[in-house]
Amino acid sequence: MDRLMTIDDAALGRLVDQFYARIRADDELGPIFNQAIDDWPEHLETLTAFWSSVVLTSGRYKGNPVAAHRRHHDRITPELFDRWLAIWRQTTAEMMAPDAAAALQDKANRIAESLKLALFFRLPPARAEAA
Repeated sequence: MDRLMTIDDAALGRLVDQFYARIRADDELGPIFNQAIDDWPEHLETLTAFWSSVVLTSGRYKGNPVAAHRRHHDRITPELFDRWLAIWRQTTAEMMAPDAAAALQDKANRIAESLKLALFFRLPPARAEAA
């Protein structure tokens, strides 16, 4: 596979398609995603718009990632984010030029960390009472 040198909407679309094909086939993540997503073509369009907004500042994505993930909070663990990131790193490294892959991996790490904080962070009881 030739590596994509430039991050543009077309490259992001191909990357998202390949990445989520792997997610859907993954033993850990596949069952969760396949149960949560009813319309994969529509979801892939939404995810491409998300990455376009994040990386290209296109403003195409109008959703709320935290709210979307909260709907599935009972099935998501912090470790599953790590699995997601491992597949993202592998896919971006295979499909993108090194600089582009590194930029996409950095963004994904930050997003995953933000989502994990939003979904799982709770102050210990003593600190919560003092706040």
